[in-house]
Amino acid sequence: MTTLIYKIAPRALWREAEARGTFAGAPVDLADGYIHFSTAAQVRETAAKHFSGQDDLVLVAVDAEGLGAALKWEVSRGGALFPHLYAPLDPAAALWVKPLPLGADGAHIFPELDI
Repeated sequence: MTTLIYKIAPRALWREAEARGTFAGAPVDLADGYIHFSTAAQVRETAAKHFSGQDDLVLVAVDAEGLGAALKWEVSRGGALFPHLYAPLDPAAALWVKPLPLGADGAHIFPELDI
């Protein structure tokens, strides 16, 4: 079974990573020393908490098992385990990349996610 995890990123930053062939992370990832991911159950709260009001974002889906030992599940918000990647991400590992637009109510509009 595939366990999908999700990365929210500014569209321009993700496009640069695709062109370079590596995604080192957003500024918060670089500051923390790992790339932050969320599960399907966590990603909406992540968007509301850390990306409120931000437009022109993408949602990137990645197979957690494909990331190997560099992916660690660590306690974070509310005691929940969050996936953290301690390595650059190859953009080719993305199963899909979809827009994450803002709705009229200011909340992000998510595509259907595998939970």
